[in-house]
Amino acid sequence: MLAASTALPLHAFNFGSSKKLKIALVGTGIRGITFWGKRLVDQYSDIIEFVGLSDINESRLAYGKKYIAVSCPIFTDFEKMVKDTRPDLIIVTTKDSTHHQFIIKGLEMGCDVLTEKPLTVDETKCQAILDAEKKSNKNLIVGFNYRWSPYATKIKELLMNKTIGDLVSVDFNWYLNTYHGASYFRRWHGEMGSSGSLWVHKATHHFDLLNWWIDSEPNEVFAYGDLEFYGKNGPFRGDNCRNCNHAKECDFYWDISQDEFMKELYVDHEHEDGYIRDNCLFREDIDIYDKMSAQVKYADNTTLNYSLTTYSPFEGWRVAFNGTKGRIEASQDIPYHKINTISEAEKHTNEMAQTNKEELSYEPIIVHKLWHEHETIQVPMEKKGHGGGDKRLQDKIFKTTDTEDPYGRTAGIRDGAMSILIGIGARRSIEQKKVIQISQLTDLKPQKKR
Repeated sequence: MLAASTALPLHAFNFGSSKKLKIALVGTGIRGITFWGKRLVDQYSDIIEFVGLSDINESRLAYGKKYIAVSCPIFTDFEKMVKDTRPDLIIVTTKDSTHHQFIIKGLEMGCDVLTEKPLTVDETKCQAILDAEKKSNKNLIVGFNYRWSPYATKIKELLMNKTIGDLVSVDFNWYLNTYHGASYFRRWHGEMGSSGSLWVHKATHHFDLLNWWIDSEPNEVFAYGDLEFYGKNGPFRGDNCRNCNHAKECDFYWDISQDEFMKELYVDHEHEDGYIRDNCLFREDIDIYDKMSAQVKYADNTTLNYSLTTYSPFEGWRVAFNGTKGRIEASQDIPYHKINTISEAEKHTNEMAQTNKEELSYEPIIVHKLWHEHETIQVPMEKKGHGGGDKRLQDKIFKTTDTEDPYGRTAGIRDGAMSILIGIGARRSIEQKKVIQISQLTDLKPQKKR
């Protein structure tokens, strides 16, 4: 049953009728009100309607309603919202450590659920979600957008076609720059209990891509990690950036009051729940890792070498696939590979943007077969909306639900679980200083083929 849920049948989405899909959103932070809020209203209002918004912060909730531009009621009580509005689909964009509460309750109350990544933050909560999904007759979708970018899809196509034979090993390195990387340490993501660390919150994106590309499931993981740059390692610290005595000497100083949107979304409402968006990067209570590396062995015997750096001079990534007949190399945003048109400070903002007006560009994938010269494949590229993945993911969910996807990009509960279990296993490996078996974390047993 769980294996079948990877190929997700969204039976409740009856777009062929005159009835619009009723959506309720819980969590009105930036991802909730932009990508899963305003963009849905702008692009799909002919087939969907928001029937309710929920958040623990009533002030931010009112702002979110205005920003999304909907007329639905707002609720600080999630269960009341579901009972009163009877949505078809609940979208969960709350703090990571609370995802399980709304996923499980939504399924129990008879709704399909779409959750932002990560599925949840630890193995106990993951098992509770698996159990709830088994008991329900509803669907759980995980919003993995990276799969849907044309560049990632081209890599999948080459691997599916056995361009380099059978896959043997993979090397994957992700670099967060000192703008985007630092942003995680300013907020609740820097606390293990809230985010599960970047092994889960951020790397779930990467592990899902890898599971999908490799077409197998992780069997065991061994990892290293440490906190050596942010948190207690800083040369000084303050309450938050806007009130800091070290503003002139801190390379990471960020004045949130100069960003009108961030001020209106967070600063204007922090009096209600105490959520400070511009916390000091060097505060003592940061307890996640800022450097991470892991080795993962898959059920089909493919091995993965993975690393994540959170304070790199540039933002980008590299991946290399080694096969029995050759090697594929791919990368994004490595600055000395090409002339960049945007600064490091602008990269994340550009990636998150949802506008469709963009000049077409091309990025190379290198294919090197044994006994042959390498070949360069130029892939048409988009930068905005996570490489074009955002809009393609939403089109699949809301417009082309029944259209067969040869690349299997729709992610269900098993995909969501397997992606976080690598990160959770990596955390446990660091804590226990040993190899962690994925099968010992939940009742899911890794399969050779997804």
